[in-house]
Amino acid sequence: MATEGLRLRRLSRFFVTPCFPPGAGPDYVNACAAVDGPADPRAMLERLHAVEAAFGRQRVQRWGARSLDLDLLAADDTVWPDTATQERWRHLPEERRLHDAPDDLVLPHPRLQDRAFVLVPLRDIAADWSHPLLSWTVAEMTQALDPVALAEVIPQR
Repeated sequence: MATEGLRLRRLSRFFVTPCFPPGAGPDYVNACAAVDGPADPRAMLERLHAVEAAFGRQRVQRWGARSLDLDLLAADDTVWPDTATQERWRHLPEERRLHDAPDDLVLPHPRLQDRAFVLVPLRDIAADWSHPLLSWTVAEMTQALDPVALAEVIPQR
């Protein structure tokens, strides 16, 4: 990360989680990190993708097998590219979520509030961060999740 001009500020514990989408491969190890880098979200994502590439990641298929997957979940209280786009992707009907993908970065990540494998590690480092459109903290979003989904996020020993 340092080679790409990124500085790690905080890192969560590591968690074993079922792969997503279900059946797409082996279980994952998930974590969240707070990272300093470019202020421009697109430039930050480009640097994260460069780190992935250094670890052999090839972006061939959406949700395909990968050696490393670094997602940009949020950038402080930035809504990118705009509120209407973020809300459109956040409210995308479930049947379209596996097939439709935005062609540009959307922040905060449109599914962040729905995913235990994201929120549990994020709670480790940013429990008080508040979603700029939902006005819920990470702790509140985590608490609202299905207990079955939460139980699938297991701290790695």
